[in-house]
Amino acid sequence: MKNSILKLTAIFGLTTVLLNSCGPKDNPPLVYFPDMYFPVAYDPLMKAKDAYSDHENEIPAFVARNGETGLSPVEGTVSQNKDGIVSEETLPKNVDEYNAGYDASKSITTSPLKPENLEKDLARGKVLFDHTCSACHGTGGDGQGPIVQSGAYSGVPNYADRDITIGSIHYVLTNGRNAMGSYAGQLNVGDRWRVALYVYNTFKAPSLKTAPATAAPAATEKTSTAPAAAEAKTNAK
Repeated sequence: MKNSILKLTAIFGLTTVLLNSCGPKDNPPLVYFPDMYFPVAYDPLMKAKDAYSDHENEIPAFVARNGETGLSPVEGTVSQNKDGIVSEETLPKNVDEYNAGYDASKSITTSPLKPENLEKDLARGKVLFDHTCSACHGTGGDGQGPIVQSGAYSGVPNYADRDITIGSIHYVLTNGRNAMGSYAGQLNVGDRWRVALYVYNTFKAPSLKTAPATAAPAATEKTSTAPAAAEAKTNAK
């Protein structure tokens, strides 16, 4: 009798387990690790709901930021948008939109980068330009990079001869122009502004400051004043 009861109990228990295992999977009756089945989405940049200072093992870095959990990148990693510049640019849908955007960009004569970091931004802009752009544009910005000199590519203009501004350079880096494609995938928004700063300040601004030669007018002035000087000496005598 006792053995029969044990057998019936075992059969009943096995049947129960089998029936439960064959049930719907969207809402299992028994979950040992619910966080694995129903994970809670977590935003790493959100503020913590519970003040870390209320816990015994507080995290000073979080407490100092009033519960903000987003920290600076770990040393050696690639930071994302370290400059804090929000790019709201969208690729032009047609030629008219592109041309309108390009014309509007020419009115931009400054960058959104911090002015006090201009020297550092220009230095980084030079490194990025030499690595990314000089193959075609040349290290001197004259459009005579090694690819052009090899004869494989032509038509690269001299920056000094172009009607460009910091804004239009950044626009072309972002959207491309003519045979040049977009470099938004190679350079983040901050670095594109750095390259634009370097190109304008190094290759375009000096040409704007160059004054025309004045040797001829000076010579004419000396010639015209010589007779007057001689006449003045004659009168003095």
